[in-house]
Amino acid sequence: MASATVFSKAQEAASFLQGRLDPKLQKPKVAIVCGSGLGGLADAVHEHPRREIHYSLIPHFPQSTVQGHAGKLLFGFLGAQTPVVLMVGRLHYFEGHSIEDVTFPVRVLKLLGAETIILTNAAGGLHPEYAVGDITLLNDHIFLAGLAGQHPLRGPNADEFGVRFPPLSDAYDLSLRRCVHTAWQQITKSKTRRLHEGVYAYVSGPSYETRAECRMLRQLGADVVVLTPVPRGDDHLLQSSTTSHLADILNEGKANHEEVLEAGRLAAEDMQVSQTAFPRGLEIND
Repeated sequence: MASATVFSKAQEAASFLQGRLDPKLQKPKVAIVCGSGLGGLADAVHEHPRREIHYSLIPHFPQSTVQGHAGKLLFGFLGAQTPVVLMVGRLHYFEGHSIEDVTFPVRVLKLLGAETIILTNAAGGLHPEYAVGDITLLNDHIFLAGLAGQHPLRGPNADEFGVRFPPLSDAYDLSLRRCVHTAWQQITKSKTRRLHEGVYAYVSGPSYETRAECRMLRQLGADVVVLTPVPRGDDHLLQSSTTSHLADILNEGKANHEEVLEAGRLAAEDMQVSQTAFPRGLEIND
């Protein structure tokens, strides 16, 4: 797509949204993308003012088709009156969308005024010390699809959105990460859920990764990967275990989308913390 086309389409979508929003909601400060099972974060948004707009109504906006992704934008306020927009339902490359379409909503959010974006998703732990339901704060990533040429910035550059060669050595803002650690200490009510920092590996899906692929990603330095639990099972077990025991071992490492949604739902409940997701003193500033 030509840069003018990308920019003009995003402008049209942003203008459509602003024309249907209360003036107080037209310039969200923070955008939050809710991943699988995390749509419950919408419950933390204040009741008034508040506006929901389905993706199907927005010009040029791709549609979400995956279970657990409602497919709507939610505008409102969080915590100490922080104006936000939530993408309740992510878009995925594996649904058949192009990389350009998957990233199109982020361009629209930028034109709406959002300067900070919080991305969430249900990911699988590769690090042996991570447990199901733990929170991982990303400090780096491995974009395998991008390294292979499936990159959202491939083609003519949309100069209105940024430079041709953006540096990514500091893609995950240090001050925001500090803010998360401070907020976690102040507002978490979980006795068992832990917060880690780690490296995220992106693979395209929709099949869950094989055990060999998980081992490879771990060796590359990844701590989490999209939607995949920690695999286990050693060769010697094949020689000494019964059929029933082996089935239990295999099931322990097998991916299950229902479990992904449930883990995300429970994490969202802990993250909601009534109306104090952005407590005073931790307000995200320009």
